[in-house]
Amino acid sequence: MKVFVASSSKVEVNGETVYAIVDGVGGFKGKALKILEENGIHDPKPGQWYSQQSWLNAFKTIAEQIGNSTLYAIGQKIPENAKFPPEINDIHKALSAIDIAYQMNHRNGPIGNYIYEKTGDRSAKFTCTNPYPDDFDKGIIVAMAKKFKLPIFNLQVSIDESKPIRMKGGDSTTFIVTW
Repeated sequence: MKVFVASSSKVEVNGETVYAIVDGVGGFKGKALKILEENGIHDPKPGQWYSQQSWLNAFKTIAEQIGNSTLYAIGQKIPENAKFPPEINDIHKALSAIDIAYQMNHRNGPIGNYIYEKTGDRSAKFTCTNPYPDDFDKGIIVAMAKKFKLPIFNLQVSIDESKPIRMKGGDSTTFIVTW
């Protein structure tokens, strides 16, 4: 999938997830709300649904005006704001639940996915086929590890450079995760 481009104008994302932009920008909350508003999302609220394309447009503006590190910070806020299944109780379940949560927080069309593969007791691989930027997805992966009390100093999340990369025109990005 192309980065920053929804597969359909009908695809929507819920307010809990949209609010991650506001929560993820730290001291720039006013600016984030202004960027959302400029892209058609006024005062995001839990339980409401918003155009994914509007949200992606806001992401693109944030990347251009504030920087990619902010997209990473926003990704780290997703597990705090988005809905997740209640039965998650270990790191592999947590990481495999990213796609489940992603599907729960979007509706009305093809949205892509996060394909999780356990590659060892302390390793995994993600192939992200969705319209979100790589820094955002990396933030989600790191946040899920933190959420389940994995010592962050042991965690390594890197892009598999031998595979396609969305930010370089590919349809997906593959992350290698070890801890």
